[in-house]
Amino acid sequence: MDLHGSFHVYDTTLRDGAQQEGLNLSVADKLSIAKQLDGLGVGYIEGGWPGSNPKDTEFFRRAREELDLRHARLAAFGATRRAGVRAADDPLVGALRDSGAGVVTLVAKSHDRHVELALRTTLEENLAMVRDTVTHLREEGQTVFLDAEHFFDGYRANRAYALEVLRTAAEAGAEVVALCDTNGGMLPDWVSDVVLDVIETTGARVGIHAHNDSGCAVANSLAAVAAGASHVQGCINGYGERTGNADLVTVVANLELKLDRNVLPQGLLREATRIAHAVAEVTNVPPASRQPYVGTSAFAHKAGLHASAIKVDPDLYQHLDPLVVGNDMRLLVSDMAGRASIELKGRELGYDLSDDRELVTRVTDRVKQLEQRGYTFEAADASFELLLAEEVEGARPSYFDVESWRVITETRTDGEAISEATVKLRSEGVRYVVTGEGNGPVNALDAALREAIGQAFPEVAKFELIDYKVRILDQGHGTDAITRVLIETTDGESSWVTVGVGANVIEASWGALVDGLTFGLRRHHR
Repeated sequence: MDLHGSFHVYDTTLRDGAQQEGLNLSVADKLSIAKQLDGLGVGYIEGGWPGSNPKDTEFFRRAREELDLRHARLAAFGATRRAGVRAADDPLVGALRDSGAGVVTLVAKSHDRHVELALRTTLEENLAMVRDTVTHLREEGQTVFLDAEHFFDGYRANRAYALEVLRTAAEAGAEVVALCDTNGGMLPDWVSDVVLDVIETTGARVGIHAHNDSGCAVANSLAAVAAGASHVQGCINGYGERTGNADLVTVVANLELKLDRNVLPQGLLREATRIAHAVAEVTNVPPASRQPYVGTSAFAHKAGLHASAIKVDPDLYQHLDPLVVGNDMRLLVSDMAGRASIELKGRELGYDLSDDRELVTRVTDRVKQLEQRGYTFEAADASFELLLAEEVEGARPSYFDVESWRVITETRTDGEAISEATVKLRSEGVRYVVTGEGNGPVNALDAALREAIGQAFPEVAKFELIDYKVRILDQGHGTDAITRVLIETTDGESSWVTVGVGANVIEASWGALVDGLTFGLRRHHR
C-alpha cells in the first residue's frame, strides 16, 4: 500500500463528537449517522471504543450485519496495551482485534508528563506499549493509525520524546500518525511549523486532529494539510466536547472548493447541507444557522445594498455558488430591505415584480412600517408571502372570517391549571362555534381554531405546530411591553413560519396561529 497515496478524510463524530455536552447517541442513532456520513463520501468512520462500554461493542456487532458502506471503512478506536501486559493478552486490545473493523486507531501518550503522571509508567515502557500494540494488530491483519494525544503540548515540552513516539509507531507499521491538538490551543502558524518538522524528521505519513478551543480548528487543519499532512480528522457540524472538533464539512469544502484538492468522491459535496441537517435531526442538536457552507444563513442576504448587487450578479456578495454544497441563497425581508430585496424575494416566491415599481415601493414601505411595530419577516417567510399576496392580488388570502375569540384559564383545587378557548368564525358559508381545551391558553386557542376550520377544510388535521418562540420587545416597559411570537407549522411534508405581534403573548400568538393555518390552506389549495 502506498502510504502517501490518496488523501484521508476521517470522521470521528460517533466517538469524539459524541462527547459533546448534552449529546447522547443510541446504537441505532450511530448506525443512522454512519450511513449519512458514508453518503458524504468520507473515507473513514470511527465507530467508537469497543470493549470500553457495552454500547460501542454492540455498535460494532450490529455494524457487521447492518452497515453496507459504499465509500467509508469503519475504524475502531482504542488505547495501546497496559504497562507490563503483552498486547496479545490485554482484553481491550483483544476487543479491538475482535471488533470486525478493518482499521484500528490507537491513542497513545506523546507528552512525557502524561506518560509519567497519567499512565504512571516510564517513557521507555510507553514506547514499548506503542510498538507492541501496533505490531500485534498489524500481524492480525488490521490497518493501524496512531492518534498521538496531546502531541503539540508534548512537542513543546520534550520535542525529542514526542517525535520518538511517532517514529516508533511508524516503524512498527502504523500507516498514519495523527497529531492531536487535544487541548485545542494551537494557532495555524504553530501547527505548520510542527507538521513540517515531523515530516522532515520522521518521514511518517502525518494526520491532524484539531479541537476548536482557540477558534482555529478548521484553520489549523488546513495549515497542517498545507504543510504536508494527508489525513484530516474532524466531526460533522463541529461536534465534540468543550468547543468542539474541527467541522469536517467546512474543512473538506475548503479543500475541495478553495484549494482544488479532490478529497471526496466526485459530486458528493453537493450532499453536504442535506447530510449535515439530517445528522442534526438524529442528534437532536439544532443546526447552527451561521455554520459555514451548510447553515441556513450561510447564503442569506439582508441589506438592501447587497440585494441590489445580487440582482445584477449573485457572485458579487457570495464567495461561491451555494448549490455546490447543496445549499441555497435566501433573501431576508427586514427594515433594512430595499426595493431590490423585495423584488428578489418576490421572484423567489413566484411573483414577478420587476415591471411594477409602485407595487414594490408599497410593499417595501409596508414591511418597514410593520417592523417598526415589532414584526420581523426574516424568519417568517409565510407571513411575508401572505402580505405580498395581499398587495399583488388586492385582498389577503382568507378561508375563514373570525367573529370573535376568547380564552380563560382556571386553577382548580388540586392545583391543576386548565385553559379553555372559544372561537366563533364563518367558513364556506357556515358559522362555527367551537370550544377547545389545552394545557395553556395558546394550546387551547390552537385546538379550538383548528377544530373549527377543520370542519370546512379537513386537510387542517395534517397541520401541526412544531416550534413556538416568544420575544418581549421594549422590555423597559415591563408588563406593558410589546410581544412577538414566531410559530412554525408543518403539514408533514414541509414547514413554514409565521409571525404575530400584540400587546400580550395571547394576542400575538393568535395572529401567528391564524397566519399559519391560512398559509397552509393556501399552499394546499394552490
